[in-house]
Amino acid sequence: MERVHIYHTNDIHSHFENWPRISAYLREESKRLEQENETVFLFDIGDACDRVHPLTEATDGKANILLLNEVEYDAVTIGNNEGIGSSKKQLNHLYDEANFPVVISNLYDDKTGYPPEWAKLFHIVQTKTGHKIGLFGLTAPFPTSYKPIGWNVKNPDEVIGDMLELLSPLVDSIILLSHLGIGEDKRIAEMYPMISIIIGSHTHHLLPNGEIIRNTLLAAAGKYGQYVGHIELEIDGNKIKTAKATVKETATMQAPKNERLVIESYEKKGHQLLMEQIIATVPDTFSVSWQGSSELVTLGLEALKEYAHTDAAILNAGLFMQPLIEGTVTKDALHEILPHPMRILRCTLNGEDLIRMIYEMEKNRLFLRNFPIKGIGFRGQIFGEICYNGVTYDKMTGEVCWLDKPIEPDKQYTFATVDHFMFIPFFPTIEIKGKNEVLFPYFIRNVLELYLKKHYPADKSTE
Repeated sequence: MERVHIYHTNDIHSHFENWPRISAYLREESKRLEQENETVFLFDIGDACDRVHPLTEATDGKANILLLNEVEYDAVTIGNNEGIGSSKKQLNHLYDEANFPVVISNLYDDKTGYPPEWAKLFHIVQTKTGHKIGLFGLTAPFPTSYKPIGWNVKNPDEVIGDMLELLSPLVDSIILLSHLGIGEDKRIAEMYPMISIIIGSHTHHLLPNGEIIRNTLLAAAGKYGQYVGHIELEIDGNKIKTAKATVKETATMQAPKNERLVIESYEKKGHQLLMEQIIATVPDTFSVSWQGSSELVTLGLEALKEYAHTDAAILNAGLFMQPLIEGTVTKDALHEILPHPMRILRCTLNGEDLIRMIYEMEKNRLFLRNFPIKGIGFRGQIFGEICYNGVTYDKMTGEVCWLDKPIEPDKQYTFATVDHFMFIPFFPTIEIKGKNEVLFPYFIRNVLELYLKKHYPADKSTE
């Protein structure tokens, strides 16, 4: 009987404050168990990168990969933050220095039809006694976001059958590295009992003792590096006899020497690299308020209109985390103001649907003003006030106007906002009725950068 240990991380999202302990723990556990002649595998299930951290932003995620290298993972898969949080060029070079294989089975180059050169469709690892484990990886399919970048992302059921057919003759057991979310993991376990283990992520779910569905063990370790997952297997020849999942809280791990200094160094280095890039010089401070419109929100709305070539724009004030200070503007300042990995959405609605959307916004306005929304690209604290440019709403009459003229029900109207508005549930008309185009490659902070470069060019003496 052989004992096999699988340690797994997921959805770290550049929470480097937890990384020194995780890194030390995984290296020490691997060394200890190897000395006891037991087999150890290390997997990461995606979203290790998040551009909310200045070091990730400054290095396009490559700093994250160097940190992952410290523990010598046996395989990783990608999450949406790697996949659609990067341009095609950035993703094609993200893993240039990785010392581990990247396993992704449902991502293909839209031009060639082939998997990316930096990835493997599957990977096989082998225990000390020769038990072969086949690995394949799936990431959340967001075609609206992947397609414009140049990727074709397939739905899980389009590839799972092929992967199982391919791997079954080659291995003794199969593990899915899933960045799909708990709902999909449960469905896949029901439909594909040939998969022995699904290690999950994406929805940030924590399974402290795993979950068994039919023949499959589900495991997951929460979010932000707050936990490390541990799966312990007892294997006899070509059979997994027992499988047990647990998690270890990172806060209970021993702190390595100089932990605080190491964490601070990540932050300091990121800020330093971003501050070296001068964007513009502004003559005055642009104030911001989450509870209403402000100078900075107004600036942002104008930037969106210019970039998307629309007559109107809509944003929530909570996107802007701090004011734009008079004087030299650097990439670091813009990253601090707008840390969200959100792109611009150009949405076209007929007049009747546009009015309905504005009614949805007005209905939810007071609720959202202080709503602590999390995820789906948002990296702030509260949603804040909904702010219009080019659209007006009369609270007394309920009339909606476009450029001060009443909206015609059958006419087409196009406005700009952030893709976040398409994903959140508060304004369903956008997703249901909108002709939507996500504009690539820029995030909202890059769009503001373009606007500032044009209208407030940098003082050459500061460069």
